[in-house]
Amino acid sequence: MTEMTLKEALHEYKTRVSILKKGYQQECYRVEHLANSILGGKITRQITSVDIATYRDQRLQQVNAKTGKTLSPATVRLEMSLLSNLFELGRIEWGICDDNPVLKVRKPKSPPGRERRLTPREERQIIRYAHNHRNTELFSIIVIALETAMRQGEILKLQWENINLKSRVAHLPDTKNGTRRDVPLSLKARDALIRLGVQPKGPVFSYKSQGIKSTWRVMLQRLGIEDLHFHDLRHEAISRLFELGTLDMMEVAAISGHKSLSMLKRYTHLKAQRLVKKLEGGRSKGRQVILTNLVPYPALVSPMAGGEYRVRFPDLEGVETQGTDADRALHAAQNELLRHLINALREDRPLPKPHGHLELIEDSSLIMVDPLGQQTSFATNFSNR
Repeated sequence: MTEMTLKEALHEYKTRVSILKKGYQQECYRVEHLANSILGGKITRQITSVDIATYRDQRLQQVNAKTGKTLSPATVRLEMSLLSNLFELGRIEWGICDDNPVLKVRKPKSPPGRERRLTPREERQIIRYAHNHRNTELFSIIVIALETAMRQGEILKLQWENINLKSRVAHLPDTKNGTRRDVPLSLKARDALIRLGVQPKGPVFSYKSQGIKSTWRVMLQRLGIEDLHFHDLRHEAISRLFELGTLDMMEVAAISGHKSLSMLKRYTHLKAQRLVKKLEGGRSKGRQVILTNLVPYPALVSPMAGGEYRVRFPDLEGVETQGTDADRALHAAQNELLRHLINALREDRPLPKPHGHLELIEDSSLIMVDPLGQQTSFATNFSNR
């Protein structure tokens, strides 16, 4: 085994080392690419740091056929790390090389961690799309991702026998970092599981990794959402855990499964508007609660028989009014909205967020009704669009 081409060494590495890794499938892709690259036919012992640097520079200039963009530095770094591991093993255990040329070559600079946050509009679009998708699993997968901060692979591997709906805990016996983890389930996450039909045992989801990847890509194309990865839902969920203000970093790490707190820090991109309450301190908390909840809600104005109009709020079940003309119906709706919100606050009932409804209603058909604003005019609202 003293003389091997890099291609031969890589295939040996794949069958003896890569197969033992959790990321085996992804590493296989890297092995095959490296084996068929300009380095593949070279004798391992004869590969120099110049060869590695040449490969690095060429890879950084290549275009990804799927995205149409040049390869990311992160991709090249991963390939160089694989090569470095191979050369170390080859030097110490296999005797196929005398040193590790990768160690002498600069790796591409690590890109900054993604800071992509899900906007309220994007979340509304995705939830509606998933709710109406022919595969009912899609809605539950997305809700669980946003509520639990679990990785895609962890969600798809969920087993009914590892879920305790009474105590609201999902047990993950095998995670990415090789440790077991118990994940608390919010009420939304629990309900997302229940709607699938609870089973005594077996897999919760039939979706596979490639299936959810394809469904996700098609969904984003149809919704016109750009640069959003499924993994960004995990980023979003962890950021929201921090924004609750009730969990410290160790508690968030216990939920997310991060071993390194330095890795966890890059998820804490807190939205400025979530910090407003903290800036106010303890002043006028009651006033803050009221003003935070008395916000405009979207309303749908519909003509009725006899020349009357009906106004209803898709986010607020049962809240609707009628009037002899559109403006009267809207004025009545404004008063009814204010009454509904105040009563909900007085009775400590939760209020849904505006635009959280699951009905497929075009935004252009909705009018924003402000419970504290001036009287809404049907004509004014439509002339401003």
